[in-house]
Amino acid sequence: MTTPRPLVRPARVLAAALAAGTLFATAACSGSDSSASPESDASSTVAERGLAAAQTTSPAASESPSDLSEEGARNALITPADIEDDWTQVRDPREWRDTLLVGSVDVAAFVDGQSDVQDCQRLVDALFQETLLGKPTGASAVTGFQQGDSRLLYQVAAYDKAELDDSMQWLSELPDACDQFTLTGGDAGERTVQVIETSLPQAGDNRQGLTVTVKGESNGDPVTLSLDVAAVQIGADAITVTNGGLDGADHDTTSAAVKQGTQRLQEVLAGRTPSPTPSGIN
Repeated sequence: MTTPRPLVRPARVLAAALAAGTLFATAACSGSDSSASPESDASSTVAERGLAAAQTTSPAASESPSDLSEEGARNALITPADIEDDWTQVRDPREWRDTLLVGSVDVAAFVDGQSDVQDCQRLVDALFQETLLGKPTGASAVTGFQQGDSRLLYQVAAYDKAELDDSMQWLSELPDACDQFTLTGGDAGERTVQVIETSLPQAGDNRQGLTVTVKGESNGDPVTLSLDVAAVQIGADAITVTNGGLDGADHDTTSAAVKQGTQRLQEVLAGRTPSPTPSGIN
């Protein structure tokens, strides 16, 4: 009497199929001959998709790009009511890249110099530009305000998520890497720069606050420029604030900009249009 053959277990069938699929994918991808047939290209694509789907732990696969639109970025910008006091919105804060006159001092030129430390140089170069967190890869909007001898630059932008993570990490390391350094070059001679960490309201997924103080001379007179620098990350999007002047940095204004600005961006990302901020906010 013939002994019946045992049934092949489903698990063994699945394992064999996966092994064959992997072998097929490897063979299909190993050739660089441009004369490969359309059938082999299609089969290779199917196999590669199967392998890619199995790699669920890949960081790139788990990161979603920003959905922020240009209109959404503009709607997420803060208004004078968000920061109260006597702030006046300026027409075009992008002009601050070249000249930022506060009284008789061009503070943009005052911080324009050279540092021997790369991380510190990056900070100096970004203070009055729109590159504090790197170059946006998606929608971006910027606004600016002035009050007496103080200026506030505010930006909402979408970034590459991995690059944004790196930029936030870079900001967090500046109080140690650039706690005090010297700027040279330009008309202001040597200036001493100090960077300290400051607290921000609990907002977004990640946040970093700094106060940057630059001391030197301008037109033969001693000058001290103090700036709050703040960044809040929400996924692949972020807001940035640079606020201060020759009379110091108003930390309450920076905190208000961070708190109100984060709420506005969260509303935009949720598909809503932020309501106008009423005057007299707390």
